[in-house]
Amino acid sequence: MKKWDVLKRIADIGIVAVVRAGNVAEAKEISHACVKGGISAVEVTYTVPGATDVIKGLKEENAASGLVVGAGTVLDAETARIAILAGADFVVSPGFDLETAKLCNRYQIPYMAGCMTITEMIRALEAGCDIIKLFPGSAFGPSFIKDIKAPLPQVNLMPTGGVSMDNVKEWIKNGAIAVGVGGQLTKGEPEQIAETARQFVEKVHEARQERTQ
Repeated sequence: MKKWDVLKRIADIGIVAVVRAGNVAEAKEISHACVKGGISAVEVTYTVPGATDVIKGLKEENAASGLVVGAGTVLDAETARIAILAGADFVVSPGFDLETAKLCNRYQIPYMAGCMTITEMIRALEAGCDIIKLFPGSAFGPSFIKDIKAPLPQVNLMPTGGVSMDNVKEWIKNGAIAVGVGGQLTKGEPEQIAETARQFVEKVHEARQERTQ
């Protein structure tokens, strides 16, 4: 049931911190700040030098807290397997790759493929993607979620890129299951990042409450 547990954790918190950094220490520092701010799902991108070590370290250091750690910017199945062996709980790609989908299904690891079109999303759904990364979100805007869910009401979308403090509530209200936030969240000193994380979490919570009213 690990796959279900990971998906539920991401859906419950509603936000994934996308961590890009120049080295292992910086990536860990940013990740810990996000956790301190209440974000319990972190995506370490494979643009970070030593990303595998970051993933492994975060899993070991946060074993008791249940932090969900994912591997981002995964372009192929080989990288996905390396990340999974290091302890990655989920895998994220900027595009869709069938071999990566197959590998993640084999090990019951959620694979969030990056998609822009209906055709890409249907292919990803057929390959077993439970959450699809709408990327780049900045190319569309929050209203695009409703446009997609009209013909595909069953699709779970997580916009990434273009999600900010100003529009995060609109993304959620329009039906996003969660959002991925990078530069808008992870810039600044650790205390600033933690405070920004708290604000994002609160806005997601408020948006969900308002959506049900």
